[in-house]
Order: sequence, then structure tokens, then C-alpha cells
Amino acid sequence: MTPDDVLTGFSKRLVDTGGVGKTVYTSGSGPAVVLMPEMPGISPDVVRFARWIREAGFTVYLPSLFGVDGAFPTTAEGEKVVRRACVSAEFRAFAGGGTSPVVAWLRGLARTALAECDGPGVGAIGLCFTGNFALTMALEPAVIASVVNHPSLPLDDPGGLEISAEDAADVRDRIKRDGLKVLGYRFDDDRWCTGQRFAAYQALLGDAFDGRVLPGSAANPSPPPFFRDVVGSPHSVVTAHLVDEEGHPTVRARDEILAYLAERLLPSDRGQHLPDPLRDRP
Repeated sequence: MTPDDVLTGFSKRLVDTGGVGKTVYTSGSGPAVVLMPEMPGISPDVVRFARWIREAGFTVYLPSLFGVDGAFPTTAEGEKVVRRACVSAEFRAFAGGGTSPVVAWLRGLARTALAECDGPGVGAIGLCFTGNFALTMALEPAVIASVVNHPSLPLDDPGGLEISAEDAADVRDRIKRDGLKVLGYRFDDDRWCTGQRFAAYQALLGDAFDGRVLPGSAANPSPPPFFRDVVGSPHSVVTAHLVDEEGHPTVRARDEILAYLAERLLPSDRGQHLPDPLRDRP
């Protein structure tokens, strides 16, 4: 399949916030969910997850932040994407860098999404390199549901969080004030998102952080080349390392995320039957 084939059913547009324009793919109807791609880009696995979100009753917003949209890159191509992102002014990949500047644009995207869609607010889901962005996006009042999946930043500090001290205090206060819950997922033997990192989230957010850990033995043993050769450990719970079989731990994690979004964003009569209807969907 070509990248265009992978993204069939998604509309492509340029979204400008704060004078910065980025490509965003959208699909579906209902309340908005911003799904940020994992490194090294919007892969077919990320698009598959976006379709599951759409079929659960949401409008999914999929911003292009790096890589080739709709493709599985080779190992060498993926490494180039990582190197470019690590030196980009938009991202803070290493300890001491604070909150990544791109989050300001993502907060603007959340405001745009709320204005375009019905619903009480917007969901934000980060994956890997963008994992913690779902937390720092919560400084935007439109965001009322945050999912941090296997957050990998900062790359050089397994117990660190990719957030400035000021933003950490503000997001903790906002989550406590509004009674929000932050959902997180990782594999127990993930070398990029360790138990130390989840402990840091717990220290910052207390009971508002619901960190869930899957056994690494449950991960897809044959992920795409970048994840096999560069990531090198179980990592991407609901994308590259998901095993699409009924009852599998990674599928249960996916369904828990969809149920959490439904609880926060959908009227009770629409969300009460999730996640069962998703079982029979491709």
C-alpha cells in the first residue's frame, strides 16, 4: 500500500495556530481527539489506532510532526528522522530542556478542534516521543482527557519528565483543580519508558496518574524494522507492539483507552457500551 492508500478516509489540511502551519489529517464525527504520532512518524500502525478512535465515536485529529506520513520507514530512514527531531528547535529531547515548544502549537490545535466539534472538551493522546505532550497539553483548558503512552522523553534521563518546572506546577494544579485523570501505559521491560519515569509521573500527579504496566512478553515479537532494530525492546503498546487478537493484553489496553475517552467526552448513552462494539471492526 502507498502512503495515500494508508490514509484513505482522512482529509488533509493545513492548520495554522499562532502563525505556524502544520499538516493535520482528520476523520470521523463527534468530540475531538488529538492523536500525536510516535517516532518515526504517522505509520500505518498509528493510522490503525486513529481509525479505532474514529470508530469509537470521535473526530480524530492526526498532526504530522515528523517523518513520512503513512509509511513504515526503513531502519536507516527512521534513524534520520530521530536525529533531525533531536536537534529541532521544536522539541526538547534531552534532560534540562523543559517543555517542547511544539506543544504551544498543539494547544492551539486543541482549541481549533473544540471549536469544530461537539463535545465538552478534547482528548489528547501522546505516543513515545510525543507521549508527554498529552500531559503538557492539559494546560489548555479545552483538553480534558490525557493519555501518555510509553513517553520516551527525555531520552537521556529514565527518571525524568519532559516538562519545565513552571509547567509541571501549573499542570499539577490544573489537574487537581478540575479533577482530571491522566492515563498512562508502558511495558515492564521497556528501556525507553521505565518504571522510574512512571514513578516521576506519580510523584507529580499523585492519584491523578493511572499508570498501567503490561508484561513485555505480551508485545508483538515481530514489529516493523525501526522498532526491531532501533527501539530494541517492547515499547509501543497500542501501535507497533500491539497484537490484534481478541482478549490480548494490548487490545485490552486499547479498549481501556477508548473507554476512558468515552467516559470523559461522550454522553453516557453513547459511551456506555464501549468497548465491545469494537471487537468486530477491522
